[in-house]
Amino acid sequence: MSEQFTRRIDGLSAPAQQGLFGRIRRGIEKEGLRVDSRGHIVSTPHPHALGSKLTHPYITTDYSESLLEYITPVFSRPSDALAFLGDLHRYSYRYLGQELIWPSSMPAELDGNDSVPIADYGNSNVGTMKRVYRNGLDMRYGRIMQSIAGIHYNFSLPDELWTHLQDIDGQQAVSAQAFRSRGYFDLIRNFRRNSWVLMYLFGASPAVDRSFLEGRDAGLLPHGEQTELSDTASTLRMSDLGYQNKVQSQLRICFNSLENYIGTLRHAIVTPWPAYEREGVEVDGQWRQLNANMLQIENEYYSDIRPKRVARHDETPTQAMESRGVEYIEVRCLDLNPFTPLGIDEQQIHFIDTFLVWCLLSPSPWINDEECDRLDDNRAHVVRGGRDASLMLSFAHGDRPLHECLEEIFEAMAPIAELMDSADDSASHQKALAELRTLIHHPEKTPAGRMHQQMRESGSDFVTWSLERAREHAQWFAQTPMDQARDTLLDQLVETSHQQQRETEEGDDVDFSTFMRRYFEHARQLKVNNGAQ
Repeated sequence: MSEQFTRRIDGLSAPAQQGLFGRIRRGIEKEGLRVDSRGHIVSTPHPHALGSKLTHPYITTDYSESLLEYITPVFSRPSDALAFLGDLHRYSYRYLGQELIWPSSMPAELDGNDSVPIADYGNSNVGTMKRVYRNGLDMRYGRIMQSIAGIHYNFSLPDELWTHLQDIDGQQAVSAQAFRSRGYFDLIRNFRRNSWVLMYLFGASPAVDRSFLEGRDAGLLPHGEQTELSDTASTLRMSDLGYQNKVQSQLRICFNSLENYIGTLRHAIVTPWPAYEREGVEVDGQWRQLNANMLQIENEYYSDIRPKRVARHDETPTQAMESRGVEYIEVRCLDLNPFTPLGIDEQQIHFIDTFLVWCLLSPSPWINDEECDRLDDNRAHVVRGGRDASLMLSFAHGDRPLHECLEEIFEAMAPIAELMDSADDSASHQKALAELRTLIHHPEKTPAGRMHQQMRESGSDFVTWSLERAREHAQWFAQTPMDQARDTLLDQLVETSHQQQRETEEGDDVDFSTFMRRYFEHARQLKVNNGAQ
């Protein structure tokens, strides 16, 4: 245990006893495909009764018209975030008819690329931009990859914690904004070193339907009539079958500092890519993509974690962070847990919070290119072979068994869990750590292991198995009550969001080509202005 780590824990002891960690803020974004009663992706429009997906703050779609996305407000209590997420499901089921919400990260049965309908956000310039961006994703990666679902976990620490840390570290000469941004990047680097821990514990995608592969040899084992299954994988969603792209693998986005991160990301956004140039941008009056660069916009970059700040209407994400620093981080490597109706539960949240605080408080040297390659290799080994008892991970000093690394990390996290429970009689963080520690030597008890075992024992195909879970979840939502105030709020938001979309469409005063030209010009101008401040 390092001197810095011990000093920080000791310095935070008194504030922790006063409830400092009870003021952590988190929000949950959860995706889920709409499917029919046979487990096939549906092509029906997003239900009008759920509001406008362009302007509704809580119920929208991700890439596809069929891919629901739920966004909770920010809460300090995990139970409040989960309760809100549950009511979003209950409200949706009121208008889904016979459709179900798919419980697994890997998609339901597909019928080729075109069976994944691109989301339609209306006729406004903003809505058209969303559509064209998705056209570009289709051209670059295909729609099938975009039908994968997951959980995004947004996490921020209270201002008081940053003030205490700044005093403990003797960094009073640094501005509060700069210190906070540096701290979040410390967290991010340690997260990237150890994100495989979350993929091992919470990975839940060891199987795919063959329709997802479109005839590709994925190195998996045939199972049932229509399934490819892995005996060792933790999360195929995070493997080379999931959100991967050869162009993005060359980006080398740097997470050593906010300045380096912004610089390398912006370089990708302005650097043309020959294959995309050959496709064209606006061809015969039809927009194929927003531009022909390595990334169309910043959000196209796939990563297991992102620094974030809420942007104003005239800012890009990096401009917002450049101007006002990092506000929170977004964890993006979490599979949907098909064994729980919400895809995530309180135990998992308590563990993730403990893990993230451990990543923050631990020493976090910069990552060089050699270490970056090892981190990529370790993640790749765990997503494909996390349940292999003989799996080894690579480090500068040599290879080590996965279970040995897990034991060491759980041991290092123990004082963090104790610190976070200082004002919590339930000891929720310590309990989560103790209960999940049992999975280290029992990969068959992880979500991926349980799913694999049940499919093997029953002989069920992936679609059949997931469809059974979807029906169980739908029944659970039907039998559990909805908060009446939240019901009223969601009713109001339906009409409000549709009205906001109409106003947005009526307020456009230029054509889309002019809108896009102004958008990119404004982005460049803001960059110049921010740099001059």
